[in-house]
Amino acid sequence: MQQKNNSFLKGAAILGIAGIIVKVMGVFFRIPLTNWIGAEGMSYYSSVYPIYSFFLLISLAGIPVAISRMISERTSVKNYAGAQKVFNVSVGVMAVIGGISMAIVFFGADFIDSSLLKNPGTKHALQAIAPSLFLVPVMGAYRGYFQGRQNMNPTAVSQIMEQLVRVIMGLSLSYYLIKAGTGYDKVSASAIFGGTAGAAAGLTVAVVIYLLNRRVIFSQIARHRSLAVVEPWQDIVKEILIISIPITIGACIYPLVNAIDSMIVMRRLQAVGFTLTESRVLFGKLGGYCASLVGMPQVLTQAIVMSLVPAIAAGYKVKNYDSVRENMQFSMRATMLLSFPCTVGMIALAYPILLLLYPMQAEEVKSTALVFAIMSITNVFEGPLVTLTGILQGINKQMMPVKNMAIGAVFKVLLTFLLVGIRPINVNGASVGTIVFCALGSYLCMRDLKKSFPVEFDFKDTYVKPLLASLVMGVSARVSYMVLMMILGKNSICCLLAICIAVLVYVIAVFAFKAISLDELRKLPKGDKLARIAGKFVRG
Repeated sequence: MQQKNNSFLKGAAILGIAGIIVKVMGVFFRIPLTNWIGAEGMSYYSSVYPIYSFFLLISLAGIPVAISRMISERTSVKNYAGAQKVFNVSVGVMAVIGGISMAIVFFGADFIDSSLLKNPGTKHALQAIAPSLFLVPVMGAYRGYFQGRQNMNPTAVSQIMEQLVRVIMGLSLSYYLIKAGTGYDKVSASAIFGGTAGAAAGLTVAVVIYLLNRRVIFSQIARHRSLAVVEPWQDIVKEILIISIPITIGACIYPLVNAIDSMIVMRRLQAVGFTLTESRVLFGKLGGYCASLVGMPQVLTQAIVMSLVPAIAAGYKVKNYDSVRENMQFSMRATMLLSFPCTVGMIALAYPILLLLYPMQAEEVKSTALVFAIMSITNVFEGPLVTLTGILQGINKQMMPVKNMAIGAVFKVLLTFLLVGIRPINVNGASVGTIVFCALGSYLCMRDLKKSFPVEFDFKDTYVKPLLASLVMGVSARVSYMVLMMILGKNSICCLLAICIAVLVYVIAVFAFKAISLDELRKLPKGDKLARIAGKFVRG
């Protein structure tokens, strides 16, 4: 049991570290870009990405999960030839789906620009990002293959390379065009083209790693040829679709809701009297300044889920229900230990954080702080929703999250339409709608899980203790920032110091409230060393 937990946590740690690196690079991609072009320029960028994300998730949300599960099932019985056939077929499936998505976005850019987004000038950005809709799905097949073989390193390396090239290429092109006096629409398109260049780099890395491992892979196939069971490609495609379609539908609901936001928000703002420019600025605050920052904690939650699903599925298949239950409980506690402090910290230091990242847009930042603070509340509910979705997928209940998120999406769309249309609320209505979407989805998923599997989550340990530790941290962050500003008077230094103090206080508070024990800490990668260090300050 200990070994299985360590394997699950090691995979989560590898993907989590890579995810943090990728997300940090993404934030530092947006920082100079937002400082250069402001909220109006970022409106082009923010309008396009929900459309891009929706098409991308059609191919990426469920199929790589299906690939990894199918390959894991075959390699566990040493059917390496069958696993290789699954991989070969999956590359073809991804190429077809990606090619169709690329064609729709590239050739339909005019229609999407004029009829859906209602933000003239986004055509260039749509066409710049379209090729990545082919490249990224093919890369997803390679990542799913290695994940199925319990090797998370290729996914991590390709993610980092993809983001690195995206940042370098996107910022370089944007800087060149700004210096040349090019309009914001084309500057945004050049920044988005960095994503296409990054996808090409990430795919190249994944292919190279595969080729370097090809000799070992085919050696395994040769040694275990007597165990080979190679299905027809039609049966493999059918199995991929059976597993992936429910997951894909569920995963597409959130980006679909965001895409609807892109269409509703701009229209509703203009309907209540904001000009096109004012609407772009308001929408740019929501998507340009806040969205990427608020989404950072979900990188770690997604890493937990990517390792959690196969771990739960394996235990569930062999009826090791104690293992399944322990993984469920531990993953939910880990999610709340991440979600609460991120929300409280972002609220406590909303304005200092934004000013730290966007010093060249100080006036816009001042009016964006409230938007950021409200949007941050989403993390408290989105983290559990993501984790519960993964848990339900692991016990073969893929359709439950789909149903629950669809119900939440209806409320989200209605609230966004109504609240954004109230002039004093404006874009904050979209944030409130998202909070309700995640909260309702989490509640319904938890209800369905308890009906489907005998598991209980200790309310005090899972929710109360992390919340109390986070509140102590939030107070310390706010007070330390105010005191430091009186002494030093420089936002950047004071904000960074306040964040460091907040992290230290949170770690101490977590152990003080016994939100995590030293025994649980030992289960983490390098946990023995962490427990020895923590043991010098707290009692287990």
